[in-house]
Amino acid sequence: MRTKSRLTCPCGTAITGTDEDDLVEKTQAHLGEAHPGMEYSRDEILFIAY
Repeated sequence: MRTKSRLTCPCGTAITGTDEDDLVEKTQAHLGEAHPGMEYSRDEILFIAY
């Protein structure tokens, strides 16, 4: 299975991680800063990642 390391937030911000763990961490940090109150699980983040 291919590792997912990128996603584009619906707000337009592109997020890139070195691996899935890094991507999830960076995405959750972005959500906390740019979209307070929005929280997504690891599975939800990886579902929209590519």
